[in-house]
Amino acid sequence: MLLKPHSKIQVIEGAKNNLPDAEALKGAVAIQKLAEGLTADDLLLVLISGGGSALLPAPIPPILLEEKEKLTRMLASRGAAIQELNIVRKTLSVLKGGGLAQLAHPARVVSLILSDVIGDPLDIIASGPTAASSHSVQDCLQILTKYNLLHSLPKSVETVLSSSPTKPSAPENYSHVSNIILGSNTLALEEAKRHAEGLGYAALVLSAAVHGEVGRVAMLYCQLIQLLCLGFAGLGEEPPSDELRGNLLQLAAQLQIPGLDLEEFLQALRGLGPDRPVCILAGGETTVQLQGSGKGGRNQELALRVGLGLHRAQATGARSPQGRCEILFLSGGTDGQDGPTEAAGALCSPALVAEALEEGLDVEAFLSNNDSYTFFSQFQGGRHLLVTGLTGTNVMDIQAILIRAMERS
Repeated sequence: MLLKPHSKIQVIEGAKNNLPDAEALKGAVAIQKLAEGLTADDLLLVLISGGGSALLPAPIPPILLEEKEKLTRMLASRGAAIQELNIVRKTLSVLKGGGLAQLAHPARVVSLILSDVIGDPLDIIASGPTAASSHSVQDCLQILTKYNLLHSLPKSVETVLSSSPTKPSAPENYSHVSNIILGSNTLALEEAKRHAEGLGYAALVLSAAVHGEVGRVAMLYCQLIQLLCLGFAGLGEEPPSDELRGNLLQLAAQLQIPGLDLEEFLQALRGLGPDRPVCILAGGETTVQLQGSGKGGRNQELALRVGLGLHRAQATGARSPQGRCEILFLSGGTDGQDGPTEAAGALCSPALVAEALEEGLDVEAFLSNNDSYTFFSQFQGGRHLLVTGLTGTNVMDIQAILIRAMERS
């Protein structure tokens, strides 16, 4: 990665901890100047991936970078999804929301994109510097209202919002642009499925668009695991299974996961017998509403919540079907970093909570402080942490559920 002396390539590193900073602003200004000087004979090649929003901060004057950064942090701490964050970001930016492509006209623009957003919307990935925006200032105002921030905005932000156009830019303004998605969560799940099948698993992909508050998503996975274990135990047509299936369908409907046909997925599950281990794969991005001051990330918190949920289900009765299955749940970020930690995520089993108590670790106490990384670091020497190192890519998160029937003695 090191450049030779006198290289024509200029590198400006910024956005430490995925937050816009002075160095990122310096880079954005240089990119803006470059784009403004292009002609019809030029080709602008743009490489876009997760983190692009923080790396290209160019607030519309008179907004200061510090003001925009503070607003973004406030939205994130209140549980705003990445789509909502990026709608606000691009509304307040010179280069986002297609701004870079507009400045580069009449040059030809080709963008090669790694998608870290559910559904791969071009105008949301990295806040869409080369894609026509499908949102207006009204969408931004609705998000600020949703998180009770509309009446605590800096004066500069109010000025920009009041003068912004109310309708999205017309698509015909982008005829000089080609946006190409090279990598996505869907592609990653397809490859994971092939690999799991090569290891002897019966593999199914639930969805590449799982999203929502981490506690509710954990509940979805716990109920899915219990239902599959009932099937393995030969109780798939019994009343407990019917009740669980109804609860699962209701929860999935509430989460509104795009493109998920849970009935069809459950039908496919029924065809799986206990003779082969099962691997259920899913992907997307959950949100965590911060209530404590601990250290963690959404993947580690999801794994810890699934572990707690499975423990509670197992404690409800001796006839729990989980006792007849070996279960492992994993959640990890494809970029190799989950929150401000060295881990990509974590894994858990139904025995995690009981084993943690033996070590004097209270799972619920760690969760109430959003302190999942500290828990997994202390629990059994950290062996439940998923540590990959930075991967150099980012196509959101991946979850894997591994289940196999226990051999009967």
